[in-house]
Amino acid sequence: MKPFFSYFGSKWRVAPRYPAPACRRIVEPFAGSAGYATRYPSHDVVLVERDPVVAALWRWLIRVPAAEILALPDLRIGASLVECQSVDDLDVRPEAKTLIGFWLNAASVQPHKRYSAWARTAVTGKPKTGGAMLSWGPRVRARLAEQVERIRHWTLIEGDYRQAPEGEATWFIDPPYEIAGRIYRHGSKEIDYQALGDWCRSRVGQVIVCENVGATWLPFRPWRCWDGIMAKRTGKKSDEALWVSPLSKGQLELL
Repeated sequence: MKPFFSYFGSKWRVAPRYPAPACRRIVEPFAGSAGYATRYPSHDVVLVERDPVVAALWRWLIRVPAAEILALPDLRIGASLVECQSVDDLDVRPEAKTLIGFWLNAASVQPHKRYSAWARTAVTGKPKTGGAMLSWGPRVRARLAEQVERIRHWTLIEGDYRQAPEGEATWFIDPPYEIAGRIYRHGSKEIDYQALGDWCRSRVGQVIVCENVGATWLPFRPWRCWDGIMAKRTGKKSDEALWVSPLSKGQLELL
C-alpha cells in the first residue's frame, strides 16, 4: 500500500530495503505513519502510538467506511496561502481534519490547518520542489478509500512502547532519534534510551531498530545515507544506522 499520510521520519520509501518480516505479526511500537507495516498490510499488524492525535487518526482509519473517506470535502484554494480555506471550517469529525491536515504539507509531525506552499503548488499544477507529489484531493481520497478496507484486522494501542503486546513478532522499532527526534510531541527528551535499548534486546522474534549514525544506546552499525522528503528540500541527508537481532542479520547481509 501507499502511505496513509505523510509524517516526519517515515520509513515507507526505504521499507523494502529493510529485512522483510520473518514473523506473521508485525509490531511498530513507535507507529507514526507505520511506513514499514504499510508495505506488508496482510500481516497481523499492531501499532503502538503515544501521540493522542496520531493514535486517534489510526483508530479511525482502521474502522472508517470507505464511503466516508470518499465523501470528505476538498479545501478551497485562495489567491494566496492565507486565503486558503482552513480545515477548521470543514464540517467533519476531528480525525478527518487530522487526516486532511497531514496531507497539506509533507513530512510534518503535526497536521496543518491550511495548504502549505508545497501542497498548494501540487494542487494547482505549478510544481516546485516536491510539488509533483500528491496533496489532498480526489486522488488521495480514492487511494485511502481502497486501502482502509485492507487494514480492518490491524490493532491500535494508544500508549507508551512498553504497552506493546509480548510474544514473538517482527518488531520494527523506529523511535524518535536521540538527537534528531526532539521535534515530536513526545520526542527524545521524554525517552530513557538505556531502558529502551534493554527493552529492544528483550523482544522475542525478529527485531529491527532504527537510529542515526553516532547513537550508542545499542551497538548500531552504519546502514545507508537516506535522501527522504526533507533531504530533497534542504539538501541534508540522514545517515541511518541499524541494530538487528540475529534473525535479521542474515537478511541484512543480502540487502
